[in-house]
Amino acid sequence: MEILRSIPELRTLNGPLFTAIGVFDGVHLGHQAVVSTSAEHAREAGGMPVVVTFDPHPAKVLRPEKAPHLLTATKHKIALIRDLGVEHLLVIRFDREFAETTPEEFVYQLVRHSNPLREICVGHEWSFGKNRAGNLTLLQKLGAEHGFSVVGIKPVAVNHTVVSSTAIRRAVETGDLKKAAEMLGRQYTILGTVKRGAQLGRELGFPTANISAHSEQFPPNGVYAAEAKLDGAIVRGLVNLGYRPTVNGGSSERLLELHLFDFDRNIYDHDVEVRFTRYIRPEQKYANLGELAAQIARDVDAARQPA
Repeated sequence: MEILRSIPELRTLNGPLFTAIGVFDGVHLGHQAVVSTSAEHAREAGGMPVVVTFDPHPAKVLRPEKAPHLLTATKHKIALIRDLGVEHLLVIRFDREFAETTPEEFVYQLVRHSNPLREICVGHEWSFGKNRAGNLTLLQKLGAEHGFSVVGIKPVAVNHTVVSSTAIRRAVETGDLKKAAEMLGRQYTILGTVKRGAQLGRELGFPTANISAHSEQFPPNGVYAAEAKLDGAIVRGLVNLGYRPTVNGGSSERLLELHLFDFDRNIYDHDVEVRFTRYIRPEQKYANLGELAAQIARDVDAARQPA
């Protein structure tokens, strides 16, 4: 997949261009409908489909104190969009300066640098531009002025629930990973980077990879059977998510620790995608490290059992 980093780079693509535009946090079924519809229209017309998204999430810039945890930080989002078979992705840097761009100017820039722009496909409630002044109605008006068509994708519902990043985030936060997976069209995963920890897990006989998540939404604290995607391979393991209350009075921040079964490689600074396959038990405090080690051994046995 070719990744573009600025609107003028659209000039390098042979038109006509069919763009699917959105924040696409989670790349859920609604987002997939936007991307697939745009790609289908491009194929029918012999055009070039391009997905357009933003980095970071606009809320991180405009309302940092209220910004939610993401379902997918940018690196994870790009990987998921690549998995959809997208060949061209434009990632626009969203900063304070870009936030001042009016809807009309944003569309003009797309038109100016496309050869030509034939269609824009968005979710039906998508808003854009300074103060979120742009919407589907304005986009259709601008399309009539500049000669491109506009497609607004209707809401996608699963089991009578409208699919949205907010609804999925709520499901993950409450531990309803089945519901989250139904709306995502895939299992919920967290992408993070392995960082060096205190090596306590190794001392207890269960070496762990400390995962620094890329600002993504965690499920409830506890111990989970898990699978990790690492360098293209799937490795089963055990996850402890929480504050480690048994160790030195506990941590001040939530930690995601991953023990991989039958695995002995140095993976510091590697990216790992973690899937929670089964909840085993809540996090709890033990009288000493010996009791903790004995419980981890029981957890490993439980996680190794078939689902």
